[in-house]
Amino acid sequence: MKYIIYLIYPLMAGVLFWGAKAAKRGEWNEEAFSLRQTKALQGFFAICIMLHHIGQKTCASWLSPWLIMPGLELFVPYGYYFVGIFLFCSGYGLYVSYKKKPNYLNGFGRRKVLPLVIAFYVTGLSFLLVRILLKEPLSAWKVFCYASGLQLSDPNAWFMIALPFFYLFFWTSFRFCKKEGTAAACLSLFIFGYVLLGTLIDHNDYWMRGEWWYNSAHFFVIGVLFGMHEERIKAHFRKHYVLYLVLLTIGVLALDLVSTYAQGVFSYYGETWGAPDKVFRRWVTLLSQVLASCAFVFWVFLLGMKIRIGNRFLYFMGTITMEFYLIHGLFLGLFAYDFDGVARSLYYLKNVPLLVLVTFVPSLPASLLIQKLDHLILGLFPKKSAAAPSESTPARSDDNMTKEG
Repeated sequence: MKYIIYLIYPLMAGVLFWGAKAAKRGEWNEEAFSLRQTKALQGFFAICIMLHHIGQKTCASWLSPWLIMPGLELFVPYGYYFVGIFLFCSGYGLYVSYKKKPNYLNGFGRRKVLPLVIAFYVTGLSFLLVRILLKEPLSAWKVFCYASGLQLSDPNAWFMIALPFFYLFFWTSFRFCKKEGTAAACLSLFIFGYVLLGTLIDHNDYWMRGEWWYNSAHFFVIGVLFGMHEERIKAHFRKHYVLYLVLLTIGVLALDLVSTYAQGVFSYYGETWGAPDKVFRRWVTLLSQVLASCAFVFWVFLLGMKIRIGNRFLYFMGTITMEFYLIHGLFLGLFAYDFDGVARSLYYLKNVPLLVLVTFVPSLPASLLIQKLDHLILGLFPKKSAAAPSESTPARSDDNMTKEG
């Protein structure tokens, strides 16, 4: 019975390739970077992120032996791969929208940043309420930290703190730099500074609390750069497609081994044993992860140039990725061995397939509810007129966690 969980792998393959269509020889998937295609891809990887978090609660190597329930091991190490897909699409989508929509940067804060902030606090306060109901020991200071966002009541919400900063980096760069090349360089420096700051901060309970805050940040600027040179890059990939497919396939496998080795030898956690070169260790480990994740993300999009994915389920998931990402951890915490390592869970489920179901199924209506609530709150803020896309321009991919425009 315990081996039923391994059916998740063919099931996930079925979800991804149901309704997929491969291009014939000499032809290409012209929708590879369309809004519809990238949303479907993000919908799939949102589920992968959920399985990654469940795997961390059931079969991660750092768990006590009595907590180990095998099945989702493949998802545990690769959360930053999955987040990389989102950040690439985010940077790419922002740039394409900026190019195709007149005055796109006008009202940018309300349209792009404010929805993220609202979602962050809506879900954060929901988590805080659950923590109170589960009788987590909470001081007044702790409640303030959770309610304000200084500490994450929702442990997965770091993304919703980092992403608004990336958006503001984009807005600042392309708003005040006259040349796009200069703007891209400025954005790259912002992201580099963010990553550098992250590597200087030891693991803690507040912001920039660990490597997951920054080890996929590079994909945001890569997505922007890809958007700037999209046609030339795609033409080059098409001309040498088989070569790149072989190299990236080998690269994904080989660089994963290098990254695993680097994480084991150098580690992000040098401060735990007083390593004098802890920042250097983090940079070596980070470099290995950057290379491995780049190989994976480009491999995924290279396959996408030949295979068009998409079905009603993935399209639906693509409309609620932000909300699903934020809320699924609440249901996982209710039925895992604990709620975020502090409070007792509502009930400890030792059946992994059932844990997947009780995490996934209620997250869908909860995501829709949060989405409606977000829209209601956003409607309270004055709306500036937004520019419409050019009639001759097809809809393209926008940012990874929010709607286009």
